Amino acid sequence: MHHAEQINQWLDDNHITEIECLIPDMTGLARGKIVPRHKYNPAEGLRLPEAVLSMTVTGDYPEQDFTAVSDPDMRLLADASSVRPVPWEKEPTAQIIHDCLNFDGTPAELAPRNVLKRILKLYEDAGLKAVVAPEMEFYLVEIQPDEDIPLTAPVGRTRRTEAGRQSFSIDAVNEYEDIFDVMYDWCEAQGIQLDTLIHEMGTAQMEINLDHGDPLALADQAFLFKRTVREVAIRHNMYATFMAKPMQGQPGSAMHIHQSVVDIKTGQNIFSNSDGTPSEAFYHFIGGLQTYLPPAMPFFAPYVNSYRRLSRYTSAPINLSWGFDNRTCGLRVPHSSPEARRVENRLAGVDVNPYLAIAASLACGYLGMQEKLKPSEPLTGSAYEQPHQLPRHLDDAADLLRACEPLAEVFGRHFIDTYCAIKEAEYREYFDVISPWERRFLLLHV
Repeated sequence: MHHAEQINQWLDDNHITEIECLIPDMTGLARGKIVPRHKYNPAEGLRLPEAVLSMTVTGDYPEQDFTAVSDPDMRLLADASSVRPVPWEKEPTAQIIHDCLNFDGTPAELAPRNVLKRILKLYEDAGLKAVVAPEMEFYLVEIQPDEDIPLTAPVGRTRRTEAGRQSFSIDAVNEYEDIFDVMYDWCEAQGIQLDTLIHEMGTAQMEINLDHGDPLALADQAFLFKRTVREVAIRHNMYATFMAKPMQGQPGSAMHIHQSVVDIKTGQNIFSNSDGTPSEAFYHFIGGLQTYLPPAMPFFAPYVNSYRRLSRYTSAPINLSWGFDNRTCGLRVPHSSPEARRVENRLAGVDVNPYLAIAASLACGYLGMQEKLKPSEPLTGSAYEQPHQLPRHLDDAADLLRACEPLAEVFGRHFIDTYCAIKEAEYREYFDVISPWERRFLLLHV
């Protein structure tokens, strides 16, 4: 009961009048209910149809129903560690991330947050704990209600749009300092630990790094961060977009995931031996990523648009070579002390569901350590010269994922089948749309 008391105490202390009860859905969007304070009982929780977890990004469903027969409800129970204020609401409002449970108390298999917990449990059972740090890129763009018109960069405080590529420019960040001041304040109020803010290569493209820590806590922060930045931007008359490739001719936006693994008993990073050299586990982890990231691709490139980001010479990987401090590789090992030795997975777009992308990355590394997989030799040249090693389209990627037994084993077959069916339904919907390119070049020429 103490969780419920703890939550009630916090709600009273902060004079909360309304509560946003959230769950992250398959796309990583917040679903749930808004409940007045006097109607909310954290011991009781609330209910939501399980079908919410099998929706496509357009709000449709796969042809086959993956919920139990008869469109059942699931129970939503508050996670006391996730209680936060909603800094942009006028009334004192709380947001609480809830866990999805079946009525027998078991975790709902389709809930992305439960999927991540399931992978973290595998680590725990092996006496290990993963540590991650996500870096998230996003674009600020001009508000444009007509989706047929390409996006453009917004006007900053100098009332001009950005000239040329402003990679790492401080002044270019300061163009939008009003937005970032509010963003920092709102993130701080929610306990989102922002580390650094930089201007990336694209026009009005920014990158935020989150402090490293517990994977579940970091996935929660990434989930809330996206929501916060969109809210800040719209209040400053622009959009923030986390699409993987929002503009032609501009670089895509990634969510790079830095990951290391510590021994629970000793607290030591198992990627380093006592003499500071890289350990067997380090190489096996990379071997696992190289082996299993291709079939896990739909978690890192979940939409049709995601694959547009993954092209040669654009700071986005086309294969899974690995190297020391080599940004052309899909897997990069940054220079660091032995204690901080880590592997950066550069595959994920920022359009991912953070729970699923972090879960999948850690699952691939885990399988590598279990199966003692050997990686390739580290690459010193450019990985862009190497052949493509990854699926090029969403439907091919879903086929690979469905056929991969070891991943189905760690994620649960029911979850994998549902996820693949959602991706196939999305691909079919996309494929029905005839693009301007086709009308322009094929209408009168073929």
